[in-house]
Amino acid sequence: MPTVTSRDGTKIAYERHGTGPAVVLVNGALGDRTLDKKFKMMTKLAELLSPEFTVIDYDRRGRGDSDEGGPFSVQREIEDIAALIQVAGGTASLFGFSSGGALALRAAGADIGVERVAVYEVPFVVNRDDKGPQPDYGQRLDELVGAQDRSGAVKHFMRGAMGMPAPAVLAMKVMPAWKLMKANASTLPYDWAALGEHNMQGNPLQAQEWASVTMPALVIYGGKSPSTLQNGSRALADVLPSAELRVLDGMGHRLKVPVLAPVLAEFLGTETATND
Repeated sequence: MPTVTSRDGTKIAYERHGTGPAVVLVNGALGDRTLDKKFKMMTKLAELLSPEFTVIDYDRRGRGDSDEGGPFSVQREIEDIAALIQVAGGTASLFGFSSGGALALRAAGADIGVERVAVYEVPFVVNRDDKGPQPDYGQRLDELVGAQDRSGAVKHFMRGAMGMPAPAVLAMKVMPAWKLMKANASTLPYDWAALGEHNMQGNPLQAQEWASVTMPALVIYGGKSPSTLQNGSRALADVLPSAELRVLDGMGHRLKVPVLAPVLAEFLGTETATND
């Protein structure tokens, strides 16, 4: 498995697919390439984009085949993306899913060679009436991770951030994917940090926080997604300096990759096949 060394010495594992303009895929909470192959999301997206693009699909630090690295900061993850962009030739576009979209946007604003950035349903909570994590969500998450209670951390994320009912979480615990998610549980605070706790409490997004994301941006949400995700996406498109907003009818928070791929391809500069 190829790796690239980030600025702090952490090895970041990635797969490279296709030829053409470079696109780096930034996964959301708990996601890595192994888990994605079960759910057919980012790995399938890489496959569909690869006829026209060089697609970099990587494991974020602390996940899959990538090293954990030293003390975490969002800047370290931005440096990981910068290293991957250098592998791709010095410039690339980014696509970020869910909380990975927040990381992609922060990387895009960091002057590391990002040409375009697209995100799907960054889960910002921008209205007081919208359902979001409890005020102590981040503190409790840190406590569970610090106690190495991986199962408890995943359960806390599923219940507190995703809003899944308890019976559904209990059912997930007997599925093979639970073990894979537990393996990445220590990285859940990374996504919380990328989102920014202040953006998860029902407050309006602040334009100055995203003012450096000046390249073309595409904000996408699904027509079947909860109102919280739809409202957050619309608010994000409003504050980004150069953003287009797209709604994909029939989609929820889980990606329907054959529907998403041509939308991304068009935004990134070409079109690609939608069929399996």
